[in-house]
Amino acid sequence: MNKDEKCTIIEKYVNGYNNFDIDEMLSVIHPEVEFVNISGGEINASASGIDEFRDMAEDSKKYFSSRKQTIIDFKEKDDQVAIEVEYEGVLAVDLPNGKKAGETMRLNGLSEFTLLNGMIYRIVDIS
Repeated sequence: MNKDEKCTIIEKYVNGYNNFDIDEMLSVIHPEVEFVNISGGEINASASGIDEFRDMAEDSKKYFSSRKQTIIDFKEKDDQVAIEVEYEGVLAVDLPNGKKAGETMRLNGLSEFTLLNGMIYRIVDIS
């Protein structure tokens, strides 16, 4: 798989995420996907398998009225792809950490993808 093909897969996933289109996201996800989200050095979410990943993705939609990941850097090596992203999301609900509905969250992060058979097999989101 060449860099353009890898880029297309990752962009399709990110586009689905940005548009709350779970089916588009899942169209490039391997059935045995492993997902881990790390924030502040701690794992705060994980999923194993496409059903668990779908449930988590569906559940996360309720927290934001809008969200957007913008890819600002793309690096690939073998079956690994890392993207640096700028993230902006508007909260749809109040969060336990004190953030309120309507507030905009902004952060920079890194998403590391492992590809297998032309699909995303592993995702590690780090912020």
